[in-house]
Amino acid sequence: MSCLEIYNKDTMKKKEGDEETRDGTVDYYGRPSIRSNSGQWVAGIILLLNQGLATLAFFGVGVNLVLFLTRVLQQNNADAANNVSKWTGTVYIFSLVGAFLSDSYWGRYKTCAIFQVIFVIGLSSLSLSSYMFLIRPIGCGDEVTPCGTHSMMEITMFYFSIYLIALGYGGYQPNIATLGADQFDEEHPKEGYSKIAFFSYFYLALNLGSLFSNTILGYFEDEGMWALGFWASTGSAVIALILFLVGTPRYRYFQPTGNPLSRFCQVLVAATKKSSVEAPLRGREEMYDGDSQGKNASENTGRRIMHTDEFKFLDKAAYITARDLDDKKQDAVNPWRLCPVTQVEEVKCILRLMPIWLCTIIYSVVFTQMASLFVEQGAAMNTSISNFKIPPASMSSFDILSVALFIFLYRRVLEPVANRFKKNGSKGITELHRMGIGLVIAVIAMVAAGIVECYRLKYADKSCTHCDGSSSLSIFWQAPQYSLIGASEVFMYVGQLEFFNAQTPDGLKSFGSALCMMSMSMGNFVSSLLVTMVVKISTEDNMPGWIPRNLNKGHLDRFYFLLAALTSIDLVVYIACAKWYKDIKLEGKDEMQDMSDDDEDDTESEEEREKDSRV
Repeated sequence: MSCLEIYNKDTMKKKEGDEETRDGTVDYYGRPSIRSNSGQWVAGIILLLNQGLATLAFFGVGVNLVLFLTRVLQQNNADAANNVSKWTGTVYIFSLVGAFLSDSYWGRYKTCAIFQVIFVIGLSSLSLSSYMFLIRPIGCGDEVTPCGTHSMMEITMFYFSIYLIALGYGGYQPNIATLGADQFDEEHPKEGYSKIAFFSYFYLALNLGSLFSNTILGYFEDEGMWALGFWASTGSAVIALILFLVGTPRYRYFQPTGNPLSRFCQVLVAATKKSSVEAPLRGREEMYDGDSQGKNASENTGRRIMHTDEFKFLDKAAYITARDLDDKKQDAVNPWRLCPVTQVEEVKCILRLMPIWLCTIIYSVVFTQMASLFVEQGAAMNTSISNFKIPPASMSSFDILSVALFIFLYRRVLEPVANRFKKNGSKGITELHRMGIGLVIAVIAMVAAGIVECYRLKYADKSCTHCDGSSSLSIFWQAPQYSLIGASEVFMYVGQLEFFNAQTPDGLKSFGSALCMMSMSMGNFVSSLLVTMVVKISTEDNMPGWIPRNLNKGHLDRFYFLLAALTSIDLVVYIACAKWYKDIKLEGKDEMQDMSDDDEDDTESEEEREKDSRV
């Protein structure tokens, strides 16, 4: 081998090692990211560990919150379930705040750091207030020792603390998922596959983090050691924050792109102003593609989006009129009158996502029952094994184990088998398919929960004054409904994370993750509203209602069957919306895919011609 060949080979190796990412990410100092020393699974694993620890801290509070409200603050079952639903819903409402600040101004890294600090402050405040004020007498809050009354200031301090936790965790959650996905360049074949896999492992880390909360912390809290459980959550959140900061030099970053609300409003205003303009004959050729030098703010939102034919009224915002030509000549384009095609397509993307997003809300109503009514149902069953009592909230460990099992089965078994049998040109099992499967399993889970409740009532002592442990039916009969919910999560929530991240424009990735969180939020609020309506309607004429304080006198099974019926209706609507939906098409990536498909078709045609000639 000549010296020149050796030099060229070494140069090529150096270039490969120093290759910049193709998706526009930068390092901490704003320089283009180098593939070899940034991102990928090194940064991804750090963020997965961070997510697991933060989730452990969050669920250390959330998983037993309904029992804390009933045992420590002396609320009834319906009020406690509603308060938990409202709190959980607020957590995910704050995810929109975090996504907006991330996409617009702070970027994902800074947003994650700030909201994690708020999260730690909220947990510390809750731990202190519980230890000093709420758990009085010491050891109260278990099944035996009642807690005393609390002043308005003490209750206010409690709610301030838990809603500070909601703000911190809610603002952090959508951004950590998107920051993790940013560590993989989807324009690179190997990293693109890793990016898809990351969302499954992210959801797995979320569930494994909550496993410790649902078992060990859940046991201590169920025994009345609430302050110990809350302090453990605080310590976990502190470790998560430190670990997050340690990974700073390794991360890849996307620059914030400005306020998306103004970009949306510009499209709507510009389209309205040109409502009387006739559509040009040649489509995009006569539409504004933006400043070639990138001076237009909307052009800084990432890769350009290919033009689509839906919502044609919005296209008028990009039509170039005579007045717009004069403005262009004077280099004074008015963004409230003329918008680039990509900016218009951003609005279209969000409008196309809305029907799908709305259909996921009912599923979240089903999901939220694990933190409220499932726990209350379990508390009314036989929780004893010999001399050991199983905390009702710890039954959600079956959900977590089910999530881990089905993620493994999907990634290692179902997906490879589906890819082997898929037809040419088919995408195999898409995110939309998986979300639909999740809805089907959710219906089965609610039916299973209703059947278990029927048998719980059959073996219950209805003469007892309190329903805790009053049924001889073992709490382990709840395992199927928890396991089915876990299986549905793998298809629904992991599919949602992948779908909303893939189908939102580059400048709105955090918003895409926030949509997933928002469906959970709206599901909690809808669940609270549904419980309130059911209680009000079913308690007329002095009836105990479906969800009374003593569940033995109610009909929780009917509420579960009602949810199964509503989810079935939602499934039908979802199928119609999924058939209507059109995927986002990004210039560059999709064009290269189309070219590769054409090359494959040409190769197949050439092989067929050779075969024919041989015959």
